[in-house]
Amino acid sequence: MTLESLANGQFLHLSRFSPESLPCGETYKLDDGATIELLAPGVVQLTPAKLAESGLKHIVYSCGIHGNETAPIEICSDLLDDLINGRIGLKHRLLLIFGNLPAMNIAKRFVEENMNRLFSGEHANGPSNPERERAAQLEAFVSAFYAKAGDEEEKIHYDLHTAIRESKNEKFVVMPFLNDGRHHSAKQFGFLHACGIQTYLLSSAPTTTFSYYSSATHKARGFTVELGRVKPFGENDMIRFESARESLTRLISEDDFAPAVDVNQLTLYKVNQVINRQKEDFTLHFDDDAPNFSDFKAGTLLASEPGARYEAQQDGEAIVFPNANVAIGQRALLTVIPTTLETMDV
Repeated sequence: MTLESLANGQFLHLSRFSPESLPCGETYKLDDGATIELLAPGVVQLTPAKLAESGLKHIVYSCGIHGNETAPIEICSDLLDDLINGRIGLKHRLLLIFGNLPAMNIAKRFVEENMNRLFSGEHANGPSNPERERAAQLEAFVSAFYAKAGDEEEKIHYDLHTAIRESKNEKFVVMPFLNDGRHHSAKQFGFLHACGIQTYLLSSAPTTTFSYYSSATHKARGFTVELGRVKPFGENDMIRFESARESLTRLISEDDFAPAVDVNQLTLYKVNQVINRQKEDFTLHFDDDAPNFSDFKAGTLLASEPGARYEAQQDGEAIVFPNANVAIGQRALLTVIPTTLETMDV
């Protein structure tokens, strides 16, 4: 199979519909001397021919961890095409991941289980299924990728998503919980703002998401990036994603793409409550079409189940990612409150 036969969306197409035809393990050379290695269906690793003068970055772009979140999948497929066809050059190492291929094929969030609750080893805590096996495989690829990073070299992971429901803040980022002495990065706020993101949600506890795995296990700068609303393949208004696409391109193709932003001008929230569904009879007490970041007065009933009531604890407490249909024990709702950021790594 030639490199050209993997361009123009064909790598993603073959990964989804004919994975056995991919020559996994093969390495090809791009026009600028960079190499691309097919690690597995939906996973490629690219290495530049020359090191960036400002220092080599080790960058993971993942998409399709939820199979119906198609805009990031289309962005990453186009980015791969641009690299293969020589429209952009590569200055940094890149691991490009298309996550849940079977879920893409049925236009569903997942097939058996939400893959973005299966990282940091959670995939081993239950009966095996394809999503658990894929989560373990992706962890292994990320571990091998970051193992080649120098101690002082930057490690980054942007896990790209779109949300199930509308949002008062269309694009937002879930920032990792940091309990290892690090602080949030001014440089990363600048890059994410260049992607068109104004709103940031500061996590308050460990999770089993893909981006948190990279942050906690490999000390990477890991982020869950919500770029808009879920749409079927071919129905995304890609103009709405242009800033993100351009910034993701510039990060890998420029020596040091590092836009700045005044963090005081950004909208920051911190998690106040994590509400997990514990019973079959779990109910959300607001409209089904209530957008993310809808806020409520203190005392407003937000959710209930037998033996438990969950209320807003203060005025202005807002909802994020509400979903009453998650599996028992999984998060059904986050509530967030406005906050400020006192300390950052520059």
